Amino acid sequence: MTQNEKAAKAKKTRHAIMIIVLIIVFILFVLPFILVLINVFKDQADITADPLALIGEHGFTLKNFPEAMEKMDFFNVFKNSLFITVCATILTILVSAMASFVIVRNGKWKACAILFALMIASMVIPFQVLMVPLVSVYGGIFHILNSRITLILMHTGFSVSMATFMFHGAISSNIPLELEEAALIDGCNRWQTFWKIVFPLLKPTIATVAIIDAMAFWNDYLLPSLVLTDKSIYTIPIATQAFYGTYSTDIGLVMAALLLAMLPILILYLFLQKYIVAGVTSGAVKG
Repeated sequence: MTQNEKAAKAKKTRHAIMIIVLIIVFILFVLPFILVLINVFKDQADITADPLALIGEHGFTLKNFPEAMEKMDFFNVFKNSLFITVCATILTILVSAMASFVIVRNGKWKACAILFALMIASMVIPFQVLMVPLVSVYGGIFHILNSRITLILMHTGFSVSMATFMFHGAISSNIPLELEEAALIDGCNRWQTFWKIVFPLLKPTIATVAIIDAMAFWNDYLLPSLVLTDKSIYTIPIATQAFYGTYSTDIGLVMAALLLAMLPILILYLFLQKYIVAGVTSGAVKG
């Protein structure tokens, strides 16, 4: 066997091992979702008896869905989650895109450099550090908790730094300054240049920020649990508390609630997935 053949064989072996490892990792990630799909169509007794069985002894059932929707007041909490997620995502995109444009195009200003550095530094602060001051200040002093608007603004504040970082890379790497100069020569002011020239070119990054933040806002439990106490403005993650009793938990209803909570964000991801890689890598290489 020649040296080239040995190298080719070793390469094929490494490739096969990598594929096997990736398949194992994929199965480990997908297994919880598969378990939800399997058990959501079984009653409590069948889930307890054999959670890995495709069909329980009592057969296929759909009763978990209407019961779960009624117990968690699904349409109301879905409306709350949708309103909070959409508003916070849009606000994050608008604020961070405009902030990053100002920072990139005015990089010589010390104020912009300091602001951007503070944003990057804030990304490493754990949310748990801010929990007690957050509730003490906004609840105990200002009394503005238990409001969807407050939650939207908090979501936006906590996510704007990461979004600004992503938009900063996209603008500095992928949008030539000559395009803006040409727009200014044609009569556009800075505001019109941003909305008519720069912002449309940020579609991949906008889609990436939208899916990342929308998933985070939709699935967030900790922050809404601190801010919202009125059941009428609960989001879906908080509403799932209704299925957990002190001494017993109906797993079938929990599975149905989890599936109902997953579907909207899963559909959003399927629509925007083609933009994800382009958006993540848009600021990686300076062209």
